Amino acid sequence: MKRVYVEEAWCLACHLCEYNCAFANSGEPDMVLALKGKPIYPRIHIEGTERISYAVSCRHCIDPICLKSCIAGAISAKDGVIVIDKDKCVGCFTCVLVCPYGALAVGETGIMQKCELCLKNSCGEPACVKGCPNHAIVYEERSEAAL
Repeated sequence: MKRVYVEEAWCLACHLCEYNCAFANSGEPDMVLALKGKPIYPRIHIEGTERISYAVSCRHCIDPICLKSCIAGAISAKDGVIVIDKDKCVGCFTCVLVCPYGALAVGETGIMQKCELCLKNSCGEPACVKGCPNHAIVYEERSEAAL
């Protein structure tokens, strides 16, 4: 299965992946209308230090602990992609607490959100990948041994 991978050596910490993600998931047709003057809620986040930076997003684990721990049954796996049913999520933060990668966050409405590989917004490939000017974020299939 294809997943998002980050090549830390190439990440410039420009945060364009965050803006492209927030825009792609906003439902708005225009980036300026969607983001200007508003707090953004990306599903990918830049972390790091002055020397190294990297993007943090859901790794769509083979055995996801967030799915097992969700008290509302809002997290499920569909064809290897871990997704959140926003109608079921109660905002208890259990998934945030158990995710070893820090990939879940509170969205604009108080409901949890995470990367769902842009499958719901028909970008074709994740918006963070398309918007990374340095190609530090890639969407590809790798052998399980490499994971």
